[in-house]
Amino acid sequence: MLAHASFKMAENHNISPAIFPPPETLQNEAHVKSMEQYRDMYKHSVEDPDGFWGDIAREFHWASPPTGKFLEYNFDVRNGSIFIKWMQGSKTNVCYNALDRHVKNGLADKIAFYWEGNDPHDSGHITYSQLLDKVCQFANVLKSLGVQKGDRVAIYMPMIIEITVALLACVRIGAMHSIVFGGFSADSLADRILDAKCAIVITADGVWRGNKLLNLKDIVDSAVKKCHAEGHTVEHVVVARHLLPSEEYVVPEDDGDHRPARRPSHVLKISWSSPRDKWWHELVAGVSTSCDPEWLDAEDPLFMLYTSGSTGKPKGVLHTQAGYMLYAATTFKYDFDYQPDDIFWCTADVGWITGHTYVTYGPLINGSTSLIFEGIPTFPDPGRFWAVVEKYKVTKFYTAPTAIRTLMGFGDDYVTKYNRSSLKVIGTVGEPINPEAWLWYYNVVGNKKAAVVDTFWQTETGGHVITPLPGATPTKPGSATFPFFGVVPVILNEEGKEIEDDQEGYIVFKQPWPGIMRTVYGDHQRFETTYFKKFPGYYCTGDGGRRDSDGYLWITGRIDDMVNVSGHLLSTAEIESALVGHPAVTEAAVVSHPHPIKGECTYCFVTLKQGYTYSEELTLELKQAVRTKIGPFATPDYMQEAPGLPKTRSGKIMRRVLRKIAVGDHNIGDVTTLADESVVDLLFKLRPTDA
Repeated sequence: MLAHASFKMAENHNISPAIFPPPETLQNEAHVKSMEQYRDMYKHSVEDPDGFWGDIAREFHWASPPTGKFLEYNFDVRNGSIFIKWMQGSKTNVCYNALDRHVKNGLADKIAFYWEGNDPHDSGHITYSQLLDKVCQFANVLKSLGVQKGDRVAIYMPMIIEITVALLACVRIGAMHSIVFGGFSADSLADRILDAKCAIVITADGVWRGNKLLNLKDIVDSAVKKCHAEGHTVEHVVVARHLLPSEEYVVPEDDGDHRPARRPSHVLKISWSSPRDKWWHELVAGVSTSCDPEWLDAEDPLFMLYTSGSTGKPKGVLHTQAGYMLYAATTFKYDFDYQPDDIFWCTADVGWITGHTYVTYGPLINGSTSLIFEGIPTFPDPGRFWAVVEKYKVTKFYTAPTAIRTLMGFGDDYVTKYNRSSLKVIGTVGEPINPEAWLWYYNVVGNKKAAVVDTFWQTETGGHVITPLPGATPTKPGSATFPFFGVVPVILNEEGKEIEDDQEGYIVFKQPWPGIMRTVYGDHQRFETTYFKKFPGYYCTGDGGRRDSDGYLWITGRIDDMVNVSGHLLSTAEIESALVGHPAVTEAAVVSHPHPIKGECTYCFVTLKQGYTYSEELTLELKQAVRTKIGPFATPDYMQEAPGLPKTRSGKIMRRVLRKIAVGDHNIGDVTTLADESVVDLLFKLRPTDA
């Protein structure tokens, strides 16, 4: 029996004065024009998911319709194995729905992507028909390399058109793509290749990020070497030429050997291992642009995307065909109020779930024109985002609170010097946004005319689960507002009981929506333990939140041993493992610490082995150890010596005490269960002066 909506929504107009109504210009064209319409649609989606999602499914192409139940699931571990199945028996291909369907329906010459390079003078674009040709070509290349339905393909690439070509080519032939963010280290990349047993890696020679040159090929070489040492062979490494000059390129006389942040680069040097390594452009030369799609079952795997796990080992979140397609397309359409003439820009890297759903799948399935951005928000100056908005007349914009807070710090002039009148919706993603940043975004960037869409979701959810609808929802700065269609949120206390308004607890969901993950790749038990065992009958997000008296939902952050740094979810256990790997460290504990720009950062307590002395040099070595093991974005901000850690008599580290020490708060509560209370005073004395 499907649960009814159990959250409270404001039914009257006497709500908090700190509220912003939807822009009138949006309401005129919006798919959802009022809260009354939203309530009716939401009720339908919860009480009759078969009918609600069945109507939406008719907009897409199916090689065969469902032959079994439209939705069947079990969220309660007490009733057996957890499973979620949508549209059983139907067959489709997500690539066909993202490309072929539009080409056949008259959108062949519509621009699918504008590409804006790191260098402001470096740009390009590709139409739907051109993208389809490139995808089919590369799909044929993958098949020639032995890739088949169900195989896993690792992709480690910068934000260039080829990354979308690669992932869609995998989808076309039924292979699973496993995209790894290009900021991860060789060790992290190797861990993901090994877990998925990928026999092929697709990469590029290198990339500029601002003035910083990254040798991607060198990182892949190191990762492949580690895989070989672990007994796994990567048979093919396909390399897209992005920075290196072509054979025909002539160096201008005034160019010299250094072209910082520009293409081609004469600084980048890569190694080559034949026959393993292969140039992309050589493989596709002369290959047919015709490739029939593989028709796949609704619950066949679509892709896996690794996210940090509380155990320290990344987990491969697995999404499937039909449900993810429906949800990515529908959340994109309604949450950004997509219109056919929109220019949509999501600034996320495709290596994260935001880039999967709202750079690639959601926009393409809707036939949108979108922007792929290679650069960073502060290069060549902090006005880059707004220069790009003006250049392409971007109508819908989606970025992270970290970027917003960073750009706030440079003042308004970098924003106001550019024309942003095209903006209708401005969204946020990755972490809760503080009200001050929300108001600056609304007042300065949106010029009080664009709707702010603050979205809450996860890699595991596939798409937005709590979000305003820009033409319908009155918004409160900092609130994620109301659930998306089909999503039923509940706030629970530690005992699993529903709690009253304005009390913080665990955010959980009562029933599945189409885009929810289906399992952890190769480890279904971990899937059940992580998300369903704590509160049987619910999907547990691991995030805390509350519902105010008006029914608005507020996300307060992670409750488990995870830290959200600039929208990147990091496992404290993974960082601790990297620290303990240093020969001087016997034990480490990592907690979150507030950060004015990133939202959160990591604060590390390290206990040294006998014979070692804590020093600034050791601090730098430990930070480098984390950079090497995980990636630069995981580098700790604070490090402190901990001759001992606050532990209970059973040996459990009391992390709530460490969090208090990290921020200098002496109100640590009851510590009578500690084995040695004196260690707390010592840790307070050893706090860094800048913490």
